[in-house]
Amino acid sequence: MSGKAKTVLMWIVVIFLIYAIVTSPERSADIVQALWDVIVGAFASFGEFVSNLMS
Repeated sequence: MSGKAKTVLMWIVVIFLIYAIVTSPERSADIVQALWDVIVGAFASFGEFVSNLMS
């Protein structure tokens, strides 16, 4: 993919995200919270895995 196409695609995604946040802020907050929970859970699971390897 060319550099110009990547830039255009990135702007389309950014504009869509801004539109989604403006039209439904509660839903957007729920999605961000869910993603945060997944990330925190993944790090906690990884930490538990490493801890089990060490013991």
